[in-house]
Amino acid sequence: MPPHVTNAPATNANDPLERERTHLASSRAALRAMRADVEALDIKDVTANWVNAAVLQRQIDERITALADLAHAPLFFGRLDYLHAPGVERSEGAEGEQFYIGRRHVHDAVGDPMVIDWRAPVSQPFYRASKKEPMDVRMRRRFGYTGGDLTAYEDEDLTDTAAEAQASRLLQTEIERPRVGPMRDIVATIQPEQDEIVRAGIGGTVCVQGAPGTGKTAVGLHRVAYLLYAHRERLARTGTLVIGPNRSFLHYIEQVLPALGELNVAQATVDDLVAHVEVRGADGAAAARIKGDARMAEVLRRAVRAGVRMPVEPVVVVRGSRRWRVPAYEVEEIVRELLGRDIRYGAARDALPQRIAHAVLVRMEQAGEAPDDRVQDAVARNAAVKAAVKEIWPAVEPAKLVLRLLADAQFLAEHAAGLLSEEEQQEILWAKPARSVKAAKWSAADAVLIDEAMDLVARTQSLGHVVLDEAQDLSPMQYRAVGRRCTTGSATVLGDLAQGTTPWATASWPEALTHLGKPEAAVEELTQGFRVPRTVIAYASRLLPSIAPGLSEATSMRESPGDFSVREVAPDALDAAVVEACREALGREGSIGLIAADDRIPVLAEALEAAGLAHLAPGAETSAQSRLTLVPATLAKGLEYDYVVLDEPAAVVAGEPDGRTGLRRLYVALTRAVSGLTVVHAAPLPAELNQL
Repeated sequence: MPPHVTNAPATNANDPLERERTHLASSRAALRAMRADVEALDIKDVTANWVNAAVLQRQIDERITALADLAHAPLFFGRLDYLHAPGVERSEGAEGEQFYIGRRHVHDAVGDPMVIDWRAPVSQPFYRASKKEPMDVRMRRRFGYTGGDLTAYEDEDLTDTAAEAQASRLLQTEIERPRVGPMRDIVATIQPEQDEIVRAGIGGTVCVQGAPGTGKTAVGLHRVAYLLYAHRERLARTGTLVIGPNRSFLHYIEQVLPALGELNVAQATVDDLVAHVEVRGADGAAAARIKGDARMAEVLRRAVRAGVRMPVEPVVVVRGSRRWRVPAYEVEEIVRELLGRDIRYGAARDALPQRIAHAVLVRMEQAGEAPDDRVQDAVARNAAVKAAVKEIWPAVEPAKLVLRLLADAQFLAEHAAGLLSEEEQQEILWAKPARSVKAAKWSAADAVLIDEAMDLVARTQSLGHVVLDEAQDLSPMQYRAVGRRCTTGSATVLGDLAQGTTPWATASWPEALTHLGKPEAAVEELTQGFRVPRTVIAYASRLLPSIAPGLSEATSMRESPGDFSVREVAPDALDAAVVEACREALGREGSIGLIAADDRIPVLAEALEAAGLAHLAPGAETSAQSRLTLVPATLAKGLEYDYVVLDEPAAVVAGEPDGRTGLRRLYVALTRAVSGLTVVHAAPLPAELNQL
């Protein structure tokens, strides 16, 4: 027996749909009242000073924003009716109670809940309950909305174990709803395997290997929202960060967390994290691969400590009429002990004057004096001690250090000995050494090296939780840069090995997690697709044996097979055929992405303009007036469109330095479609796509 679905028009108060609409109206009114209560708060007499007042006012403003009633986001999307089962241990749901599940908590004037936050423990059965394990739930109800209006509901009786479980039609409709604008939340459609990841504890790091369309990005963002709900005070102190591959991607996902009421999560790219110098240069693939190799961490560690010199003269401190002498051998013992502890260079340099001062205090005590901590601090600031520290343990400027490594062949050879071959050293040396840090044409990989050197000198501040998306494309040194931001916190790592398109793309998650500093992280695999149509994912999966032979092929739960076609045209007709495919796609509902090799973008932009088809840049918000986006293949990762027109697959492959990376780039481009894909080509398709 299939789930009961009702979408008939409601006519009276006894109609279930009408009662649900009444509850929706009452809940919206309650939410407005909650917001009005916050807006009416008068704080002028409850704060001690203007700083406290400013902090409190900011918190109030954030609360007001979080309580906004978003017209495009239904206040609740489900309902749980719990069983009455006397004498049987049950979940948090009380006997016979009903709970409406939504994006945020809403209560009435006396504090009784009208909508339960989807993150609350009592809401968990909405995502995980089944006929085999009902979790004390009698009935699960899903709601359907049209233009913000509640228009349908669907009931699933979890006590009817004799009936065969049926797929939810409303769930299917929500999954297949056209995408216009930025990425939206998936709170109404989270699946059991996704929910397990979302609600994983904050104490451990989770790595999600997810095929295209499995919702790994959405899972990572909803995990952030859940952790902020469950550990708000802790994360408010330590901070949360979402790291994406590029600005277009971050713009695409930036509305998900605010829609869930979370406004204070920072977003950045890896390049943003290490932006200590202006990046004006670019490395070749070979140089970038070497600079991104984990061996560079040891090269830098050696170089940072290279300036430490063993003392050859004693340290003599004059205080009043007395002279206190610490012999060179004793100072050397202190220096060697600090080096042996392998603490950060800056911390050791700060400790050295105190250790020398302590040696002086020991001599004072032996002479019958009774110095205290103030005397030790004064000795540590003595000119003779400061001069000795400057000579023995000189300050290190990370950018200058990296500049010297890349410009001075002898300095690099000294510290890369046994780590990098002579050929590798020559590859990363600058042909034209820069005279200063400011004048240098730093590359993105150089900035990561500077970040590593900075952490060797002074500890990088750690956050409470970091989400790293499209992680398969990071180099070992980039993983280390991210790992420094969560050394005392946890992380959610998201990616797909089959979509690794950088020369240094990771070969395995255990290896990547080791570089991240989280080797104990659990690796979860998502293979059930929700976004990519069956025919499209099956076509793209023909590439998997060549690009990631160890991965499972993704499946799709979408009932509709999707629109899919491959069109071969004459070379001189390619541009016109691509424009026509875009025009056809614009006749359908939803967003359209025209994906092409980067060097084809100017040509296609001109062709679209000549045809009168306006287009957007990746990451720009689509609208009813502008639904077509022209996407360079190198920026397509992580984005999605209802309909994709893919221009010349052979050019996408040829745009990469090697064939395997090119096929991976093509795999990414093929799997951006939500409803339909049209491949237009003049050159022969890669052989892998012709294999059945």
